[in-house]
Amino acid sequence: MRRAVATRKSKETHITVTLNLDGTGKTSVKTGIPFLDHMLTLLGTHGLCDLTVKARGDLHVDLHHTNEDIGLVLGQAFDEALGIRKGITRFGLAYVPMDEALARVVLDISGRPKLIFKDERGRRSKHALTSSTTYQWGDAEHFLESFVRAAKITLHIDVLAGSDFHHTCEAVFKALGRALEQATRIHPRVKGVPSSKGRL
Repeated sequence: MRRAVATRKSKETHITVTLNLDGTGKTSVKTGIPFLDHMLTLLGTHGLCDLTVKARGDLHVDLHHTNEDIGLVLGQAFDEALGIRKGITRFGLAYVPMDEALARVVLDISGRPKLIFKDERGRRSKHALTSSTTYQWGDAEHFLESFVRAAKITLHIDVLAGSDFHHTCEAVFKALGRALEQATRIHPRVKGVPSSKGRL
C-alpha cells in the first residue's frame, strides 16, 4: 500500500497528514479553516485517497501560515507515498462542473514543481471572484503553490466558467482530486518508471 505520514512543527503551525493513495476516499480533515476543510474533503473523496489532516496554527494572526504549511505537508505526503513512481500513469486530466462553474486540471507527476493557474474568462484567477468567507482566490493559489512545490508536480488549472466563489473553488479541488487519482494509478502496461530518462 502506498501510504505516508508527514508532519511539520514550527512556532507557527503543527500539522500532521496521513495519506493512503490506494484508499476509497475516506477523509478526516480538521485544519481550523472551515472552507479549506471542505475543499480537502472533496479532494480526498474524488481522488479516492484516504486522507487525514490535523492542523493547529496561528489563526489569531491570520490563515496565511496554516494554509501554506498544510499545502507543504500534503505535498510531502504525496511525494513520500509515491516513492520511486514505478508503474504510475504519470499524467492526469479532469474537467469538473459545479453548477455554473467549470474547471480543467491537467497535471504531470514530473519531479518539476510548476503551477499555472489561469482564468480563461480574461481575468487573473485570484481577482476573478469575491467570497463571503475569509478564504479567497489568493489563499487557494498559495495553498496550491505550496502543494505543488512539495509534491514535485507540474499542475495547470484553468477556470473555464463560474460566477460563484464556492462553486468555482469546489470544481477546482474536485478536478484536482480526479486528476491526481488518474495520474497516480498503477498502469498494467507500464514497466518501471514512466520516463525515457529512467527516473522522475
